This record gives sequence, structure tokens and C-alpha cells, in this order.
Amino acid sequence: MIIAVDGPAASGKGTLARRIADHYGLAHLESGLLYRAAALQVLLAGGDPADPKDAEAGAKRVRFDQLADPRLKEERISNAASLVAAIPAVRVTLLAFQRDFTRKPPDGAKGAVLDGRDIGTVVCPEAPAKLFITASSEARAMRRFKELQASGAPAIYERVLQDMKDRDARDSQRRTAPLRPADDAFVLDTTALDAEAAVAAAITYIDGKTAGKSL
Repeated sequence: MIIAVDGPAASGKGTLARRIADHYGLAHLESGLLYRAAALQVLLAGGDPADPKDAEAGAKRVRFDQLADPRLKEERISNAASLVAAIPAVRVTLLAFQRDFTRKPPDGAKGAVLDGRDIGTVVCPEAPAKLFITASSEARAMRRFKELQASGAPAIYERVLQDMKDRDARDSQRRTAPLRPADDAFVLDTTALDAEAAVAAAITYIDGKTAGKSL
């Protein structure tokens, strides 16, 4: 069983995907961490995240155990990851990693929940349940702003909002795997929803799509 959860930054898709995985007893992969890990590898090597050769080399150095590195949550890595993710060779390199995860979920799990930006459209178009999580730019920027404040990082809301809009533009306008809902995805707007309401709506949808299947 594969459940695809897509959406822009700070839409709540990561939290929702983890809750869904816990609810159904499935493995979870935050695919955005792969691109963050690739971006970190590029920066550690002194490369340019926007350079195709540097970015591809960084992606080839990504390993599963790197996904727990706390540096991946830094804003500089987030912005660099958006540049790396726009490069076709990087996406090809990391696509196999994601598909292997769905074919052989860790710890004997009976399926997987993947969240990212092109899971339902490119990585797992065959997934029986696809969600696209969204929210207004202002709501997402405020969430990210509060996260940065809570971590002690300096943050200015207006700058976070502009960075959010710039990243949305890059992600939605890139030629390879642009950010968009799959044609058969359930679009869930979390602007006015708390975590519990979002989870309840997602589970109702998934139960309807997987009725009669083993979950």
C-alpha cells in the first residue's frame, strides 16, 4: 500500500504524512529530506546548488543515515534544496531511492507513506491514495516564522514570506516534475485547519479510497 502526500513548503504535509503512517502502521519517508541532504552535500563540498554537475554529485553522495542530520532543517539548506531539486539529473538520481523505499519498506512495514512535491505525479503515480496539502502563502510563512523563532534562529516574517513565494515559483515553474496536484489527488487546504482536523479529513479520504483493501 502506497499513500502519496504532496504540497508546498510549510503546508503541513510532513506532520500529516507522519500521522497517517502511524495510524495505518506504514513506513514514512519525507522525500524533501533527500533533496536537503543533496543540497547539504553540495555546500559541504564548496559547490553551487544551482550548478548541475555539483548538484548531481551531491545527490549521488546521499545515504539514508544522513536524513537525520539536524542541519537539514536549516533555512539555508531549505533554499538550496529548492535549487537542487530543479535539476533533472538530481531528480533521476533520487527517484530510484524513493521507489526502492516503496518496494521494500523498512522494518517489515506493509506499505509506505511518502511526502514531497511530485510523489503522486512522478514517483508513485500508481498510488491508490493521493493527497495534495496546501495553505495560503501567508499562513505557511507564519508557520515557518514561528518554527524559526522557536529554534532560536533570527527571522523576519516579511523575508520568510518572500522566500516562501520565491520557492513556490521555482517549484511550480520548473520544467522537470513541477509542483502540482495529481489529477486524481484529494486537495486539502489546511489554512484554517488544526492538525487534528487535517488528519481526520485525510483518514476519511484514505479509508474511502482503500475500502476493501488491506491496510
